[in-house]
Amino acid sequence: MTKTAYLLLIGLFCTSVTQADLQRFSFESLHMGTKFRIILYAQRKADAEQAAQQAFQRIEQINSIMSDYQIDSELNRLITQAGTGKYIPVSNDLFSVLKQSKKWAKISGGRFDVTLGPLSKLWRKAFRQQTFPDSIAIEKAKKRTNHKWLKISLFYKKIKLKKQGMRLDLGGIAKGFAIDKAMHVLKEKKIKQALIDGGGDILVSNPPPGTDGWLIRIDEQKDFISLKNQAIASSGDRYQYLEWNGKRYSHLIDPRTGYGVENHKRISVISKNCTDADALASICSIMSKQEINTWKYLKKRKDVQIIVSRPRD
Repeated sequence: MTKTAYLLLIGLFCTSVTQADLQRFSFESLHMGTKFRIILYAQRKADAEQAAQQAFQRIEQINSIMSDYQIDSELNRLITQAGTGKYIPVSNDLFSVLKQSKKWAKISGGRFDVTLGPLSKLWRKAFRQQTFPDSIAIEKAKKRTNHKWLKISLFYKKIKLKKQGMRLDLGGIAKGFAIDKAMHVLKEKKIKQALIDGGGDILVSNPPPGTDGWLIRIDEQKDFISLKNQAIASSGDRYQYLEWNGKRYSHLIDPRTGYGVENHKRISVISKNCTDADALASICSIMSKQEINTWKYLKKRKDVQIIVSRPRD
């Protein structure tokens, strides 16, 4: 499950600095198939460089665990045990993400399903070749997709994939999780004011010196929003879609149908952490606007804000 975000980060150049000893530093690095950017405030360049490097290392560590592209990732090693009937011990990171994925699958009524790997593989090929997937192939892939077949042993922290041929795709949650963990690294290094942008999924801590928050623009049609100690993630089909027989299919797959979503909209989710924002952006992209507005779960989440917009082509 993959998402294309549409967040344009506006870097802040502070003219009124209340903490005169702090300097602004910016770092970039490629991970998870996208560019990550870290902006932070520190007293010394050496401290800033060390903190950013360790944060990037944490992101890469998570990618090596959860990537379905890397043959030797922990996720792909787990997939080889699908259908064996065995519960497999996994790392704390993978266990945490799969546990949260099960939660989101239940909450969303199956709209969020990390077992859609067979469908992801099929649609990725379709996008590369710009051809529509065969309906029979989609039905076969659906028969190997069901979040109920992902079994979790909470006590032993083990995972079982019940059916042979299952594949996992953590594209709708892993990046947000990695950003949360990277921010944790920065906080451990005593960096209190930072922003991490992973291809449009953004997490911020305390505001920059002399400001009330980090200014972020959702897209070119929106006003700026100010965030502090919050995350924002966006999802939509502006850049990744397949047009076929007059219809536009997103790279975002509805696990219930097996087809790319046809809702031509952008979703931005503001939440307390990036893991939730990432997952909710994926879920709400599959929902209609009416379904989002009436979803009881969102009414209980006072810390979550959903912004729905129609993109300008």
